[in-house]
Amino acid sequence: MNRQAKILSSRIIYNGPVFGVRHDEVMEPGGIRTSRDLVTHFGSIVVLPILPDGRILLIRQYRHAVGQFMWELVAGRVEKGENLLAAAKRELLEETGYTARRYRKLLKLHPTPGFLSEFMVIYAAEGLVAGPAEPEEDERITMRALTLREAERWMRSGKLRDAKSVAGILYYARLVLKK
Repeated sequence: MNRQAKILSSRIIYNGPVFGVRHDEVMEPGGIRTSRDLVTHFGSIVVLPILPDGRILLIRQYRHAVGQFMWELVAGRVEKGENLLAAAKRELLEETGYTARRYRKLLKLHPTPGFLSEFMVIYAAEGLVAGPAEPEEDERITMRALTLREAERWMRSGKLRDAKSVAGILYYARLVLKK
């Protein structure tokens, strides 16, 4: 059995600055011929800022796709050809004003692999040094520091429901700190 689908034909439906949409005719690994529509994306980084006292920093911003303000970790897209760590440093500075002395890669995940090519790499940022934030023109960001216990309460209550943030915080709390 083939390990990957064979692309029989591919057509770009949309190609924008953040993502694209492509229609593929494929032969799936199991031998089934089908068509797939997918969103193409260069990838994103996520940063888990850890303050010297162990609290983590969350940001709150408006997310049009869900029509509401969301609490989440620092995150942003990777520009074409951009180094992942450089993107993490850029986003942390833009959204919070902090720089970090140390970055540690926690995990790489695919948030919606059924139709989205995007990957996300989550970094822990430690040794934070405060400075002025440099948000993009359309970003209105509020910050809040939480203990891990508070963050877990926010998850259970539904106040924190952003998937990348939940994954990153739980991974850090359960797998990194337990070692």
